[in-house]
Amino acid sequence: MNPDSNKKIIQTGSLPVGKFFGRGEHWLWLTGACLSVALIMIVGLLFVIVSNGAGFFWPKDLTEFTLKDGESTQKVMGILMAHDTLREEIPEGKGIRLIPETQFRVGNRDIYAADFVWYRDENISGIMKPKLGVALERMEYGNFYGFMESFKINDDVIATGGQAWERLLKELPLVNRKRKAAEAIKEHEIGEISHEIKEATIQLNKLKRNTHPTAEQVSKIEEYNQFMVAKNEEFQTLKDKAQKILDEADDYSGVFKTADGREKVIPLLNIVEAWQPNNMSVFEKCIFYVRQVWGFIFDDPRESNQEGGVFPAIFGTVVMTVLMSLAVTPFGVLAAFYLREYASQGPFVRAVRIAINNLAGVPSIVFGVFGLGFFVYFVGGTMDQLFFSDYLPTPTFGTGGILWASLTLALLTVPVVIVATEESIAAVPRGAREGSLALGASKFQTICRVVLPASVPGILTGIILSMARGAGEVAPLMITGVVKLAPELPVDLTFPFFHLDRKFMHLGFHIFDVGFQSPNVEASKPMVYTTTLLLILIIIGLNIVAIRLRDKIRKKYQTGAFA
Repeated sequence: MNPDSNKKIIQTGSLPVGKFFGRGEHWLWLTGACLSVALIMIVGLLFVIVSNGAGFFWPKDLTEFTLKDGESTQKVMGILMAHDTLREEIPEGKGIRLIPETQFRVGNRDIYAADFVWYRDENISGIMKPKLGVALERMEYGNFYGFMESFKINDDVIATGGQAWERLLKELPLVNRKRKAAEAIKEHEIGEISHEIKEATIQLNKLKRNTHPTAEQVSKIEEYNQFMVAKNEEFQTLKDKAQKILDEADDYSGVFKTADGREKVIPLLNIVEAWQPNNMSVFEKCIFYVRQVWGFIFDDPRESNQEGGVFPAIFGTVVMTVLMSLAVTPFGVLAAFYLREYASQGPFVRAVRIAINNLAGVPSIVFGVFGLGFFVYFVGGTMDQLFFSDYLPTPTFGTGGILWASLTLALLTVPVVIVATEESIAAVPRGAREGSLALGASKFQTICRVVLPASVPGILTGIILSMARGAGEVAPLMITGVVKLAPELPVDLTFPFFHLDRKFMHLGFHIFDVGFQSPNVEASKPMVYTTTLLLILIIIGLNIVAIRLRDKIRKKYQTGAFA
């Protein structure tokens, strides 16, 4: 009789427990479970961002209700936002009372001093949705909710009631075009003249510093004086032209009333968009939604970044990411090729690789401090002393700018490119190298014509990872060039067209600023989700472009030797 015949065999399915753990299949199941949890968390996070951000621009219905406060009543109109339950202690320790309450966005910040208000459900009655309720997006003080009474031109009432609303919808696009025309004159034409006057002033001051000027220098001084007089006259002419356009548009205004009867005269220059959400069809709401999304992407921010669009932040994010990629690629690739192909493999090279891997774990703010000290103060300050001394004490490159921010992020992400490039170089078959050398090619020719083309897909993988890492960083940018509001883009039509010394806006910093520095927290929440969604889409778009490029290069160089 077999002595082990009485031993019981515990099985997991059809596989004995010993063999199950011995073959390491439990680690596979654990890895799969962790991957599933990670994917669920990512999908859940994206769902929260999309659900809260995508619906921000949908024209929600206006709700009018009566608010009871003792014996007095007051009518309020706004957008129903959320429901909650307030826990209130009953006096003398008799327990806790649950009080349902509702949050409304009542707008009219210049009247009520708050956009969002919580009201107890027990104090709310007479809820209705007025068909003629009007919502206005304004240049300042947030949205206005109420009813339109009349339309005025130069304080003369032109239309009332429904005719006033029709006249408003007719004149508002014309007024908006006039406002944008005046803004374009100020931003482009007057801005260009201001730049020319600034440059001429610097040159004039430089000539005046000579205590004994020559006849030629005296002639130059006279030319600059005449030039500045002409430019100042042109500046004033354009300024008067822009003001005249605004004065013509300022003649139009509308008279509105809140739900509680307060009258408000609003110039059309202060109105960006006007709509009656309760009187709109689904198709009209869809058109309005697309128009709002378009404005969010391509307009400039307003009201401390809480209103308006984010185009300067989008532009700054994309330009910074591209500059960072252009800077990190050559340094990362050259360093990887040196470490893999030329450096003698020994303790020193192993120490360098360990240092590179450890750099990936250094907090990003440390790179920001290094960028501030080295790039901004040392390199930028030296450049100002050597090439821009006429502009001092106002710094040109000796202060934060998009160039220094991009180089700082390049340092932050260079370990990713080095590691990915080394792995890609190591994956090139040894036979391909030996075949090239056997045919008489030098080592440098072999690297350029065999190893590098075969490594390009891996190099692009490292660049893709660095772009995804760098585009979302905020801490290093806060001290190397990013600002809350940048009046000028780093790229424009003024020579030299690329102004790498300018400060810039960034979507990541915009999210931080709106989410944590805004005085109106409730109003900033939708903007935070929407901007976050936009940043994710931009990063995905940049990665898709890089991935498509990588795939094309991989197909081009993929042969039997490299398959």
